[in-house]
Amino acid sequence: MSAKNILVLRFSALGDVAMCLPVLRCLIQTYPELHITMVTRKRFASIFEELPNTTVLSPDFNDAHKGIGGLYLLYKTLLAAKPNAIADLHNVLRTKILRSYFAPKFWIRKAVLVKSRKAKKQLTRARQKTLVPLVPQIHRYAQVFERLGFPISLDSHEFPPKPLCPNTEALKLDQSKKWVGIAPFAAHKGKQYPLDLMQKVVAFLQQDYQVILFGFGRKERAQLDVWAKAYKNVVNATSVYAFDAELRLIAQLDLMISMDSANGHLAANYGVPVISLWGATHPCLGFTPFGQTETSTLTADRQLFPFLPSSVYGNKIRRGYEDAMRTIEPKAAIELALGILDKN
Repeated sequence: MSAKNILVLRFSALGDVAMCLPVLRCLIQTYPELHITMVTRKRFASIFEELPNTTVLSPDFNDAHKGIGGLYLLYKTLLAAKPNAIADLHNVLRTKILRSYFAPKFWIRKAVLVKSRKAKKQLTRARQKTLVPLVPQIHRYAQVFERLGFPISLDSHEFPPKPLCPNTEALKLDQSKKWVGIAPFAAHKGKQYPLDLMQKVVAFLQQDYQVILFGFGRKERAQLDVWAKAYKNVVNATSVYAFDAELRLIAQLDLMISMDSANGHLAANYGVPVISLWGATHPCLGFTPFGQTETSTLTADRQLFPFLPSSVYGNKIRRGYEDAMRTIEPKAAIELALGILDKN
């Protein structure tokens, strides 16, 4: 319990980085004497701005910290922070190399994320199986700190006050309506809901609610602009804001509808109800957004597609399973959304 400065390593992906936030909130709340050095990519730094006693250190893997030599330079920088403990929440080649540099520093305690690759492989194998839920990723993060001597209870998590909303004049948002965020894209095709079905969800909800679309990059913005122009109460926030402002906008939502993707995790971090849609992946693998109930997830029909889930990350689609997500009816997403919005 003597550690004062903990290095926390988690470089990517965005959703996994976002899931660190509730854990760090609980850690700092329970052990206010700690200082956290969060080592993550520069574009993710805004996620952790709210945290007291926290410094974000951002490596440059494209230049200064590229390759073995660059990782050694990063090690020297991290060592200069005088850590007492290292929490590796990533457990990939880069963090393994960094940990090897720290190995002679026996006084620096180290704990590593347990990924349970074997159990995940069993749940994604190409055969019928019983889905036994794995330990959620966010609890795996908490276990790392417990192994360092800092047990925390996620049940005691408290959401901070919502950040100030960014200037929304560019979007002309209707303040009299509830705001529904919809993020229809995913990193991999295997977990992306068909756009023609999502358009039906958008078209229905925009009749009574302000729908805000979220995406990334020119291609996604162009696709979402079509919807924004077609419907009165739909706006496209893609590329309008810098990431920190987009986070503040997400925090104001009354509901987020997303895939198994980062936007769901970002919204959950602010206590926003999240409806998540699952195709090649499945909630049993442990990546459900923080604080959400089982009833807020919609999954592809496993009676028709019994080998689901076929992938941990959605990057593998079994032959014949390309249309699995079409078994999630737009009506189901709409009814679930209306039920949540009516309660809030």
